[in-house]
Amino acid sequence: MKRNIFYVFVVVAALFGCKKDQLLTYGSKDNIYLNYKDKDKNQDTSILTYSFAYNPTLAQDTIWVPVIISGQISKSERKFTISVVDTATTAKAGLHYEALKPTYVMPADSGTVKIPVIIKNSDPDLANKSVKLTILVSGGQDFGSSLPVLLRKRTILYSARLEQPSWWIFWMGNLGNYSRIKHQLFLISSGTVDLVNLSKPDAYLQIPRSLYYIDNVRTFVNDPFAWVARYPEKGYVLTKRANGSNDYDFYSSSSPDKKFYLKYYDLAGKYFFVDENGQQVIIN
Repeated sequence: MKRNIFYVFVVVAALFGCKKDQLLTYGSKDNIYLNYKDKDKNQDTSILTYSFAYNPTLAQDTIWVPVIISGQISKSERKFTISVVDTATTAKAGLHYEALKPTYVMPADSGTVKIPVIIKNSDPDLANKSVKLTILVSGGQDFGSSLPVLLRKRTILYSARLEQPSWWIFWMGNLGNYSRIKHQLFLISSGTVDLVNLSKPDAYLQIPRSLYYIDNVRTFVNDPFAWVARYPEKGYVLTKRANGSNDYDFYSSSSPDKKFYLKYYDLAGKYFFVDENGQQVIIN
C-alpha cells in the first residue's frame, strides 16, 4: 500500500513539474542580453575601450557585440534591436560610427550571435579626445526586454589618442622626451609596438632587438622621402603644402585627413617632423 502511494506521489509530482515548466516556457517571451564575460567568467558590464593609435592606417574597425538569449532556441530566425543611447553617447553617427540597422537577426537553431558595430577613425580630433558610443539591446518583435538594463547596455570608449608607455623612460637617451606625434611615427616605422622594459628580469636579452627597432625609426625620420619610396606597400605618401613653402604633409592614403607636418628648416638644411608641441622630432 505504501509503495502504491509513493508511485502515485511521484507521478503527480512529475505531472505538476511538467505543467510548471510549460508555464515558465510558454507564459512569456524569451529575453535577450549582451554576453560579455570577465576573466572569471562573470557578467562584465564595464566600459569597453579601444584606440586606433596602434593601427593609425585604419579608417574604421569592427567591434563585434555578442548577443545571447535567455530562453529557448527556436527553429526559425527571430528579430531584435540594438539602439544608441543618446544620453550616454558623444560619438556622432556618420563621423564616428556607422548608423545601426533597424533590426538584427538571431539565426534559427541558435542562442547566440555576434553583431558588427563599425567605428570610424575619420575625425582628426580623435587624436586629442575620446568619444563614447553606448548601445542597448532590446527584444524587438520577437523577444522580451524585461532583463535589467545593465545586462543589455554597453559603452564603447574610443579614440586615436596615445599615452606614454612605461618602457619609454628607459629609452629617452635615444627617443628623447615623449610626444604623441613621435609615438605615432614610432608605431608607423619601427616594426613593433613597444620596446623592452629594462626593469623586467632578463630584459638585457632584448636590448639588441630594441636598438634595431629604434634604428628603423631613426632611418625613417632622417629621410622620410626615401622611406616612402622604399616601402610603397605601406601606403604612405608625402604631398607638398599649398602655401608656397617647402613643407610637406605625410599621411596614409587610407586616412588622408590624418596628416603629419614635415617642415624644412633653412638653418639645418633638412626636414624635420614637428610634434604637437612645435618641437622637432629627433631620434638619437
